[in-house]
Amino acid sequence: MFNCMIAGVGGQGTVLASKLIAAAAMKKGFDVRTTETIGMAQRGGSVVSHVRIGEKIFSPLIPHAAANALIAFEPAEAARQLPYLRADGFLVACDSAIKPAADPCSKEPYETSAIIDFLKEHVQKLVVIEGQRTMRRIMRHNAKTLNVVLLGAAAQCGVFPFDAETLREVIPELLPQRFWEMNLKSFELGMQAASYIKF
Repeated sequence: MFNCMIAGVGGQGTVLASKLIAAAAMKKGFDVRTTETIGMAQRGGSVVSHVRIGEKIFSPLIPHAAANALIAFEPAEAARQLPYLRADGFLVACDSAIKPAADPCSKEPYETSAIIDFLKEHVQKLVVIEGQRTMRRIMRHNAKTLNVVLLGAAAQCGVFPFDAETLREVIPELLPQRFWEMNLKSFELGMQAASYIKF
C-alpha cells in the first residue's frame, strides 16, 4: 500500500494533482482510491487530498502516521498535515507562503523560514522547492502550475510507485491541449529542481 497526501489551499490545484497521481497509478495497473476535503475549497481555505495506491483498498482515507509521501503546496499546510506522514516518509514542500484566509486581519508576520526550519527538524526526507524562483522560469509566470512542479520534484526523487515518465504521460491525457506546454514545462522544472537531492 502506498499512501500520498496532498495539502494546499483553495486554488492551488490539489485535486488536479491527486487526479494525475491516480491516473498514473491506474496506468500501471494499481487499484486507487482518492478523496478530498473540499468544504474549504474557496481560495485561501485549506484543502487536502488523499491518494491510496495498491491492491484491495477499502478506504480512501489515510490514517495518521501512514502517509509514504506528503506533497505540500504551502509551508503552513505542510506543518498542519505532518502528523499523517510516516517517520520514514517523503515531504515535498513549496516555500512560498499564502496567508491563511481565516486570519486576514492578523498583524503577526507569517514567518515562512520558521516553518521550514520546523520541517527540517522533524522530517528525515525533505525536499523544499523555491516557489517564486521556480515560477519565474515558467512562461507567463503562471503560478497555477506550481502543483505540477511539485509532482515533478516528487517523481524525480522516486517518491511514487511508478516512474516519472508515466506521470508525465498522463498530463496531456487529463488536461486540455492549450495547457499541455505550460504544465509539461512545469513538470520538467520540478524534476530539475530536485535532481541534485539524494536520499
